[in-house]
Amino acid sequence: MLILWILLVVNLSAQVRYSARDNVSLTVSGTSTMHDWDMKSSSGSCDATFVLDDNGNITGLTRMNFKTPAKSLKSGKDGMDKNAYKALKVDANPEITAVLKNAEVTAKGSNYTINSRIDLTIAGKTMETDLVVTAKQDGDKIVVSGEKKIDMKQYDITPPSFMLGTVKTGKDVTLKFNLTLTR
Repeated sequence: MLILWILLVVNLSAQVRYSARDNVSLTVSGTSTMHDWDMKSSSGSCDATFVLDDNGNITGLTRMNFKTPAKSLKSGKDGMDKNAYKALKVDANPEITAVLKNAEVTAKGSNYTINSRIDLTIAGKTMETDLVVTAKQDGDKIVVSGEKKIDMKQYDITPPSFMLGTVKTGKDVTLKFNLTLTR
């Protein structure tokens, strides 16, 4: 009887690997004493393993690794990009990464809220942080989006300044992302 129950439980859920390669939208938004600013990237990759029930609904997330080249972030202004890359220490730390520690999935139809803990690495410093994302199933795809406000100083990043220090950026930035994962 125990073996039958184990086989039944195993058949009712499956771990399915999804991934995205350069199908990523990442925006870093911040403020300065002059104006608000954005840096955008469409480069990066994400691998995730979702637990699906026998109807194909998401019931869990067991693994997720995200990375993007820090130099793929572009503001459209070379001077700003150079200052940002210096602050991000891109020569020594070329990637921004996030690795899942744990997650809890809540379903609302084909929409899901994923409350997770991740290790977020920026400028070579890794910090464990909460991240809440939304996910929507669309056939064999899962579209994931979210945002996270961070304090650059917690990652040992000195907020960049421009024009000999007369224009200073704020210490907080918001990371916004949207990616489409496919089987």
